[in-house]
Amino acid sequence: MNGWDAAAKHLLHSMTPKPRIDHGIFLRSSRDIQTVKQHGRRISTGLFNLLAHKMDDAPSRIGIIVGRRFGNAVRRNRAKRVFRELVRQLHPDLVPGRGLLVFPKRDALLQSHEGLVQAWRTSLERLHLLRARAY
Repeated sequence: MNGWDAAAKHLLHSMTPKPRIDHGIFLRSSRDIQTVKQHGRRISTGLFNLLAHKMDDAPSRIGIIVGRRFGNAVRRNRAKRVFRELVRQLHPDLVPGRGLLVFPKRDALLQSHEGLVQAWRTSLERLHLLRARAY
């Protein structure tokens, strides 16, 4: 296989859609986002603002909102990727029926992953959004 064949194979492999198993854990509807914005309880940290509101009995869903003030598109997209990963890590531990909105702050990209996880977990605990652990 020459270099062109390998490049074409890599390109085709990267274009195949990956299965999305976590698509339902994110808030997509503008109506749901507005409801959480208007009625949600807010917690502010140095790394993000978090709003939470009781929605229904479905699994909790999270929206990540990064405005233009955050920075250029590369920084905004990186912030969204980082916070989507945080959401995926702790989503199984969330109590059901909540809508959450996360507004990352610029300093979040300067923080280590462990620091972000700790701040995220602490904020969720403050809002009583984590299920009790069985030891």
